[in-house]
Amino acid sequence: MRQTRSMLLGPKSPDRAPASVPLAVAISLGVVISAVMAAPFLGALVWSTTIAVLFTPFDRAVSSRVKSRNLSALITVMVTAFIVVVPAILVTGTLLNEAGRSAAIVVPMFDADDWTRLMDEHRWLAPALQWVHDKVDFPDLMRTATSALATWSGSVLRASFSGMANFLLTFYFLFYLLRDREAIAEAARLHLPLSELEFALIAGRFSDTIFATVFGTVAVAALQGGLGGLMFWWLGLPAPVFWGVLMALLAVVPFLGAFVIWAPAAVYLALSGSYTSAIILTAWGTFVVGLVDNVVYPILVGSRLRMNTMLSFIAVVGGLVLMGTPGVVLGPLLLALTLTLLQIRRDRAATAAGVTS
Repeated sequence: MRQTRSMLLGPKSPDRAPASVPLAVAISLGVVISAVMAAPFLGALVWSTTIAVLFTPFDRAVSSRVKSRNLSALITVMVTAFIVVVPAILVTGTLLNEAGRSAAIVVPMFDADDWTRLMDEHRWLAPALQWVHDKVDFPDLMRTATSALATWSGSVLRASFSGMANFLLTFYFLFYLLRDREAIAEAARLHLPLSELEFALIAGRFSDTIFATVFGTVAVAALQGGLGGLMFWWLGLPAPVFWGVLMALLAVVPFLGAFVIWAPAAVYLALSGSYTSAIILTAWGTFVVGLVDNVVYPILVGSRLRMNTMLSFIAVVGGLVLMGTPGVVLGPLLLALTLTLLQIRRDRAATAAGVTS
């Protein structure tokens, strides 16, 4: 009887399979359209998510004392805005004032007359200096760098409306990410094809990567740039803010670092006859600025990032190229999550092989 019924009704899986295909297509189409709609808000979404992860412990402490989730999230947003915005305004204002002045000071230091004078005063280095002069057009390079910084500074002013809108959106999204973080995490857990243990692994890697990127990379880079700029100012070198910003930007990129700026400056001081200043700058750059990365970074990050230097370089630089400033965080994050998913796949395969054997 059961066999006859199964013959009349037919197999169940073929009847259900066609229905799942349109559903999968609809879901895929919806995901693509949603991604396209969210693309204009990528920067605000990335920075709001980053800030939400960083300030979640503080928000938990506030919510334990303030029973209203709306009020606790609002308090966290206000505190976050003060901590993030005030220093950013001060630094940006100083940089805007410094950018235009730096070009007039820095460019003449690398003109042809000074370069010729250096070769005349240091005959033993003349062949090497001539080779460098032929291969690298320092005046043009410095003009390009300073004008780029000045152009960026002007673009900040011209894009003030866009920047303000992005700023407001960041903290608008931040409020809801903080208030509804448990619901968002639960929804992600239910919709992702992961077990609870696997989801916990992904969530932990997500949080660890953001902490490592911001506290390890950005914070250490800012510290290195600040220390380098401080020594430039103490030695009386021109445009210390300009050079400090460049050192901080280069320190974000693995393998490069602040030495790309202070090392040539120390050489220039030595060739100019300022041997004491050159020695001080070299010692400061090597034992203070350089060791910050080796001492402070492990303290702030520990083993959270778990990514070697080559992969970090690809993630940071590739993220910057593809996505702009948000790529500093999003590049390492996407790569870390991809590596974690590969680990989950490998663990599943190992478990399946153990079961079958």
